[in-house]
Parts: sequence; C-alpha cells; structure tokens
Amino acid sequence: MEPQAIFETLKGKFGDAVTELQSEGFRPAFVVVSPERLAEIALYLRDDPSMRFDSLMCLSGVDYKDRFAVAYHLYSMTHRHAVGLKVFLPRENPSVASVDPVWPAANLMEREAFDLFGIVFEGSKDLRRILLPEDWEGHPLRKDYKYPEFYHGIKV
Repeated sequence: MEPQAIFETLKGKFGDAVTELQSEGFRPAFVVVSPERLAEIALYLRDDPSMRFDSLMCLSGVDYKDRFAVAYHLYSMTHRHAVGLKVFLPRENPSVASVDPVWPAANLMEREAFDLFGIVFEGSKDLRRILLPEDWEGHPLRKDYKYPEFYHGIKV
C-alpha cells in the first residue's frame, strides 16, 4: 500500500486526528497524527489486515527549537510496505503515550528519547535513563541544553 493510500485510510477512520502527509523529501513518507490519538492509531496500524504494521523499526526524538516531534518508522513484514508516523509535542513538558504495548521494541527507543530529549512516554513500563548516568542533569540533545563544564570533578 502506498503512503497516500495509508494516509487517506487513516484520515477516513480517525478524521481530524490525522493532520498531514509529509512525503516531500521523506522516505518513508510520514503521516502526522495527534498525540492524543497516537496509541489508538498505532494499534489500528498493527492490527488492521490491510495494514499489518508489525514492526517498529525506529523511534526518534526531534528538536525543532519551538517544539519536539517523535518519529516512528513502521514496516509490514506481511505486505512489505513502510510508513512513518509523527507527532508534534509542545516544548514545555513534552509527553505522549507509550507505544510499548503495541510494539514492545519501543521500550528501549522510548528510553533513549526520554534520556536525550526529555520526552515523557506516558504508560511506559520502564522510563529511566539508558545512556547517561541517573544523576545527569538535563537532556543533551535539546538545542537549548547547556553542557556542564565538569561532571563529578572531570572536565567534560
């Protein structure tokens, strides 16, 4: 199934929760969805027989300076098609539902986005730092992050 057809199917089922198809310069194309409906849309994409997106290949945080995004790269082993999902989140207190219940591989990727960007994945079964020490202050991939001069007495 082509990204345009996936977008139209999702738009027909979820209405205003599906806002945009970003296909220019993106591979795969991204369907932008409302963060409030992400979990429901993810479940539909996994379980609908015509979609069958059974694999979450990648989950990434993105800092656009004025807002954050989470990008999900999906693949169907059954139908051999791919699509991306994207949600935009506010800069202050970025939060979205965990997709771990839909794709268990999301757990480690959500932890990484939390650790490096400070994006909170509501309902995650294990949301804690994965790359940085627990006492690290801040989230170093944010564009406004100020790197410490010293960490535990060591010049960074």
